Amino acid sequence: MLAEVLSCFAGRFGRVEPRRAAGQFVTGLLSDLEVKTCWQLAEQAGHARPDAMQRLLYRAVWDADAVRDDLRQLVTDRFGGPDAVLVVDETGDLKKGTHTVGVQRQYTGRPGGSRTARSGCSWATPARAGIP
Repeated sequence: MLAEVLSCFAGRFGRVEPRRAAGQFVTGLLSDLEVKTCWQLAEQAGHARPDAMQRLLYRAVWDADAVRDDLRQLVTDRFGGPDAVLVVDETGDLKKGTHTVGVQRQYTGRPGGSRTARSGCSWATPARAGIP
């Protein structure tokens, strides 16, 4: 499935280097690494330095909206149907400090008010969500 996801948006990168870095970046984000900074993602990918990951985020030219649309189409094609249900859950994880990717002061819902947190989103198809 991961290869299918990566290939669905590979054409959005004009050069092989950012295409490869994007695949390694997504693979790292989906890994069980406890901390997911550019350094850790680069090390997971076998790089000595985080330069390729940082270039992907700050200098590489690619259309984030088009990648989102490609991924949405893949999910719709793969899991869509007349009775399909997609359950999406946004979760705010409280964090201390600001060194984790995505951490900032934001509304987290459950604990109430604005706290230092990282927001995440998970999804499940009906079978995985326990819906018959």
